[in-house]
Amino acid sequence: MIGIFRNKSGGRFLSRILKSPGFSFHVSSWRSLQNLAYEEVRASSDKPYDSTAFILHGLLGSGRNWRSFSRNLLSRLSNSSSTEWRLVLVDLRNHGRSAESEGFDPPHDMVNAAKDLAKLVESQGWAWPDVVMGHSMGGKVALQFAHSCNRGDYGDSASLPKQLWVLDSIPGNVDPENSDGEVEKVLKTLQGLPSSVPSRKWLVNHMIELGFSRSLSEWIGSNLKKSGDHETWSFNLEGAVQMFNSFRESSYWSLLEHPPKDMEIAIVRAENSDRWSPEVVRQLERLSSKGLEESKGQVSVHVLPNSGHWVHVDNPKGLLDIVAPRFSSL
Repeated sequence: MIGIFRNKSGGRFLSRILKSPGFSFHVSSWRSLQNLAYEEVRASSDKPYDSTAFILHGLLGSGRNWRSFSRNLLSRLSNSSSTEWRLVLVDLRNHGRSAESEGFDPPHDMVNAAKDLAKLVESQGWAWPDVVMGHSMGGKVALQFAHSCNRGDYGDSASLPKQLWVLDSIPGNVDPENSDGEVEKVLKTLQGLPSSVPSRKWLVNHMIELGFSRSLSEWIGSNLKKSGDHETWSFNLEGAVQMFNSFRESSYWSLLEHPPKDMEIAIVRAENSDRWSPEVVRQLERLSSKGLEESKGQVSVHVLPNSGHWVHVDNPKGLLDIVAPRFSSL
């Protein structure tokens, strides 16, 4: 079933019911020239939601990367919680449908990417999210959101999320020497290509010829969109490069050392991820061993087995086993 709706500000909503055995999902998508594009995923459009979680993708991704995981999470929550959840899948600035929007002025960094979320909340008249979950670069946007909110940067009406999930994202500075440099190679390769390419097949073959894996090449190809006889990127490449540089240079260890009262910062480390140095792992273990202090929040660390960096693809069930019980506890 498909329906088009308009909100008070003239934004268009495309809604459809997605069927799965014994369960239905309501998905609405929205885009404004001044705000982030997003999709809402809910178990039912008939029941009012009680709680909201924002889900933030990683570099060169988009909210749609998390549709399948979000539907499975809602299905799990419907069996374990009386709370009616709404999941908001956000396209960060320079990514997905937000790359087509106006009003995202530079600098393209973690501070402004997080501020975009606050502007979205305020423009829609929403309550502030109960949970913010971010993968990779999105994890640092989530940390910046909590940091700015805690400092009062979003005004007195802003309230901190009760839970902050950081999925396979190092909280501190990213030292290029501790990385295999694959992300940098991908970005440099894309910068060397024309703004439009003949076809997705051509791009995938070209990336493979340059030595990239087929799975990575096909994922890069999935970020193309049709434009006449050619394909163009669904992201703003130069803006995304600036965001990646900010991601590497930003550190939130101070936030983890002093988590805001009544907030849990949950770090999920993928077991097979190559992004974690022994020193960082030890630092996280030290913070999580402190436990809950009355005047502070809490840091928890979870290891996702049998998974590389793409946690929602490599082991989605394992990630659900970690996340869903914590959501239900709210």
